[in-house]
Amino acid sequence: MNKTERGIMSSLLVVVAVTYVLVSRAECHTSTTPTPLNSCKAFSTCDSCIQNPKCLWCMTNDTCTDYPVSYILPPPAVCKLSQARWGVCWVNFEALIIAMAVLGGTIIISIAVCCCCCCCCKKRQSGPDRDEERFVRRREEIRHYRTLCLVPDSDHPYSKFENE
Repeated sequence: MNKTERGIMSSLLVVVAVTYVLVSRAECHTSTTPTPLNSCKAFSTCDSCIQNPKCLWCMTNDTCTDYPVSYILPPPAVCKLSQARWGVCWVNFEALIIAMAVLGGTIIISIAVCCCCCCCCKKRQSGPDRDEERFVRRREEIRHYRTLCLVPDSDHPYSKFENE
């Protein structure tokens, strides 16, 4: 395994680990009791803040705020992506987006390559081999040429040289 492949594999492992941590920390609440509006502001550390999946920790000003659920990603007014933490304190949104883009691109490219390989293999198996056809045609030409050379024909353009 070369250096590039090891780098890709380690990136994929990090993405899988982060995804697992984020998914495993998410909780499904079925109760209808609303949480207090200021519940996230009560947390003073990143570790305590991210325990609640509805909270977002901003490293810029060390504050815990409610995750802006109306947006997929927190807007810059709430916190810069490079400083925002959710799920785990050691991964920011910027790194998470890049890692997920690399993982998604790798999966899409792998699927495309597999599809192309399958299509090429089917073409080769379904139709006759071009190289084999050329070889057979060339062999027939050589056989025909040998036949002409071995059996002298008076109408052949070189036959007059053979008789002299």
